[in-house]
Amino acid sequence: MPPASTTTLRQQRLGAELRKLRERAGLTSTAAAGLLSAPQARISNIEAGRYAVSADRVRTLARNYSCADEAYVDALADMTGARKRGWWEEYRDNLPSGLLDLAELEHHATTMRVAVTIHMPGLLQTSEHARATMREAVPPLRPYEIEHRVSYRVKRQAVLFEDVPTAYTTIVHEAALRMGFGGPDVAQAQLHHLLEMSEQPTVTVLVLPFGQTGFPASGQPITYATGPVPQLDTVVLDTDHGCEFLDAEAQLNRYRSVLDRMESRALPEPESRDFIRRIAAEL
Repeated sequence: MPPASTTTLRQQRLGAELRKLRERAGLTSTAAAGLLSAPQARISNIEAGRYAVSADRVRTLARNYSCADEAYVDALADMTGARKRGWWEEYRDNLPSGLLDLAELEHHATTMRVAVTIHMPGLLQTSEHARATMREAVPPLRPYEIEHRVSYRVKRQAVLFEDVPTAYTTIVHEAALRMGFGGPDVAQAQLHHLLEMSEQPTVTVLVLPFGQTGFPASGQPITYATGPVPQLDTVVLDTDHGCEFLDAEAQLNRYRSVLDRMESRALPEPESRDFIRRIAAEL
């Protein structure tokens, strides 16, 4: 099977997890290849995500690496198979690969926790709000580029409306509620949409108001996507230069603690809704 011309974050993650298992078993890639009666390059390409690998092959590798965690192995096996084209692939020629990886991650996440300070959470934005924020991009986006990104952002929101919607909790700082992107009408419509989405049983919106005695984060948007097992959780940091994906155990522990502390300082759900209504009424 020839190497893939492009590899997605999910394929790379599967390869990285298989590499971790091999290294924990104390095996070199050459030794691991010998157990498969395959060339060493095969192991290297699998671990780099360049080759599709079957579920049976993953289970064989896990057995060779003495991994007894059945839930973890099952989750890795579920990441295999043919390279399926998700809806996000239609944007591959128009958007940075990191945005496509984000959509794929959200599609497979079991739950998501999000914290935002200036912008509304992407999965809860109206198209007009999204369009207004993208007009502020540096360097400026061309009109057709803005429309590509707006349609992509709206399609990402489908995970909240599926037959089994993804559980979604977001902490929104008061600053984001008051930014006013697009002017009063757009801003007010965005706040009403946020309230409407907060009424969904799988969506939780918490407000972190000004006046708190501390702020346990750097201010950049944080997404914590939960995988089928804890080892496959992922943190996404939204930066000016694109998405950063983190999956080291220490990083996951750190951002779980950050989000826990932010939630503990946010208003409860009913008070958060009242707070948003008051700001909307002021516009």
